[in-house]
Amino acid sequence: MKIKANDYKANEVVKIIREWSELTQKEFGKTIHRSRDSINNIENGRNRMFFNDFIEMCKKHNIDIIIEKK
Repeated sequence: MKIKANDYKANEVVKIIREWSELTQKEFGKTIHRSRDSINNIENGRNRMFFNDFIEMCKKHNIDIIIEKK
């Protein structure tokens, strides 16, 4: 599956990745050493994720990050 991340807010991208992984917030949080509340706060836009953490999350869940110049 493929999305254009520019069409989404950062928190929505995190939620999409979690849903693609077919994990609950609690299960997903464990894979990246975060609590369910932390994942919930990120997905609802109350907290942000550092880019380095985002990259690590993508690696663990087999997601490619592709940056392309128009």
